[in-house]
Amino acid sequence: MRRRAEVVLLHAALVAGAVLVLVPLLWMVSASLMPAGEATAVPPRLLPSAATLEHYRALFTRLDLARAFLNSAGLAAAVTLIALVVNSMAGYAFAKLRFAGRERIFRLLLAALVIPAQVAMLPLFLMLRELHLVNTYAGVMVPGLASVFGIFLVRQYALSIPESVLDAARIDGAGELRIYRSLVLYLCAPILVTLAVFTFMGTWNDFMWPLVVLADARLYTLPVALASLAGEHVQDVELMMAGAVLTVLPVVLLFVGLQRHYIAGIMAGGVKG
Repeated sequence: MRRRAEVVLLHAALVAGAVLVLVPLLWMVSASLMPAGEATAVPPRLLPSAATLEHYRALFTRLDLARAFLNSAGLAAAVTLIALVVNSMAGYAFAKLRFAGRERIFRLLLAALVIPAQVAMLPLFLMLRELHLVNTYAGVMVPGLASVFGIFLVRQYALSIPESVLDAARIDGAGELRIYRSLVLYLCAPILVTLAVFTFMGTWNDFMWPLVVLADARLYTLPVALASLAGEHVQDVELMMAGAVLTVLPVVLLFVGLQRHYIAGIMAGGVKG
């Protein structure tokens, strides 16, 4: 009886947590479909009286949010692809290749994890200014191309790759680049999917760094463009909710589509690391 009560309480807590997370998201979608002014009505409405897509049309036509959407999609995809290559190569090198100072360099990288990202923004911005990369997509991409967390994640997973497999490939005449391309990427696929989800979500949702680097409104990413619109349309709750749905929807779909691989990578990394 006690065991059953614990199970019931656990499931009740999980359901309550799911409701707390889902209700605001569902209301956001509902409000984005409401006619103008209905989201702020008293008493508040949970469902639209007549669903409309007018706010979405306004975002893509009158407010030209399509450009910002494509900017974010292109940046997130490019950063994710490059970061996967850089982090996987570095993680594999720290896990399996022997070179002078390997452990010291890795410990130094780990120490950088305790430094808040905001602290590094000023020196990084000054460096990019000297390189004439301010107000460019390259400047936005630089911080995400390699991360200590990504290197650590791949390194911990790559430690589980049997040395015998790598030695057999070397005996057969394969070089390190061939081993990395043919074996390591395949064996590390679960953790790379996990890293891809982390990187894409982080880049897509990033607001502060694009706001600091970009000055041209035509280069704005979706979060920055929405923030600039909020100042002009702060009373248009339904319009802002439609913009929020556009911001959240891609990452939700990505997570739902890759959740099996994502969870497998997290579990495997936790066990093997």
